[in-house]
Amino acid sequence: MFAAFLTTILFSISVVCGHRSAKLIGGTEANFWRLTCATLFLGIWAYGWGIGLSGQAFPVFLLSGIVGIGIGDVALFQALPRLGSRLSLLLIHCLTAPFGALIEWLWLRTPLTTWQILCGLTVLVGVGIALMPGEHLKLGRRELLAGTLFSIVAALGGAYGAVLSRKAYAIVHASQESIDGANAAFQRIVGGLLVGAICLLIVKRREFRIQSHAPPELIIEASKKKWRGVWPWVLMNSLAGQTLGVSCMQWALETTPTGVVLAIIATTPIVVIPFALIFEGERPTVHSLIGGAIAVAGVVALTLRR
Repeated sequence: MFAAFLTTILFSISVVCGHRSAKLIGGTEANFWRLTCATLFLGIWAYGWGIGLSGQAFPVFLLSGIVGIGIGDVALFQALPRLGSRLSLLLIHCLTAPFGALIEWLWLRTPLTTWQILCGLTVLVGVGIALMPGEHLKLGRRELLAGTLFSIVAALGGAYGAVLSRKAYAIVHASQESIDGANAAFQRIVGGLLVGAICLLIVKRREFRIQSHAPPELIIEASKKKWRGVWPWVLMNSLAGQTLGVSCMQWALETTPTGVVLAIIATTPIVVIPFALIFEGERPTVHSLIGGAIAVAGVVALTLRR
């Protein structure tokens, strides 16, 4: 439970830094470079104090990264420009936890107690109230449909990726091997980096063709201007999110059901509120504070009962 709480805090810091870096260099490129930095950081740990990319559970961890970190994040960045951050997070965070609990129950036969279900629903209701748009959204039918579909894909990717990690840990325990959370995060992020690199190449294909006819001096100057001031945000996003955050998430998933872990992590948008106030000057609304109180109450009840 402590690992899940720590994951939520780290993910909240990552969201703020990721939003800033995405505004400066674009979401696809910011996502790729944060994954690259995290792969480097986690790789140093995995090969210095862990088992690297070995172990019988590596294929499952790799698939977990492809589905959760790769496909899930790509779908998230497609939903954001169509629905906006508030509505996108509302759909994704409120769907990931129940999707994860359902998939784990159907596949791994891991049931949740009635109290866990009630507390998890309380958390999701609180998140929904906190993220509910304060004014009517003027969205076209096409944008609403596409954004909703991408949000569902992102939620399914995150949920299925988490359940695959649970399956990988079951393989680790059955084979009497040992792997820590950071090493498991490294094996996952390799799959996510693969998907992120493919998406970046697709997006940058046209830009590469244009730059091929430009003078090298202009390309270098434009690159310096683009990256000036971005790296601190990219590094902090990488450290807080995909390096430390995912490591703590893997630590939590080793011993705690997916539905419980994802319900706690669903409070990430609530924890973001003070960070957004400090770094972006965004003041919380009344319904965000009410929803935050409900979500926190659900997490506290879940912890005390456990």
